[in-house]
Amino acid sequence: MTNRSLLLAGALALAGLSIASAKSYDIMLTEPAQAGTVQLKAGEYHVKLDGTNAVFTSVDTSKKFTAPVKIEKEARKYDMTAVETNKTNGTDKVQAIELGGSNTRLDFTE
Repeated sequence: MTNRSLLLAGALALAGLSIASAKSYDIMLTEPAQAGTVQLKAGEYHVKLDGTNAVFTSVDTSKKFTAPVKIEKEARKYDMTAVETNKTNGTDKVQAIELGGSNTRLDFTE
């Protein structure tokens, strides 16, 4: 192999690792809830940040739901992932998700 092909193979391997290592966080919704404009059923979800969107992937069905979020950086890191909800007109609404191990808070309020 030439140096150029080795360099190309290395760059592709690093690019693949960065994509595969995109961090996801696990949450559990005990009741149906609305996150932004997205209605989520009760259940377990993997949440991944994709730009200014939160992507919820159902653990049971692998179905994906995307909701826009406002990303806030706090001074301290959160110890664990936590979901903040508020009941409005009988419906649970996700207000925010604090991402454990990071200083990132996803704000779903409008």
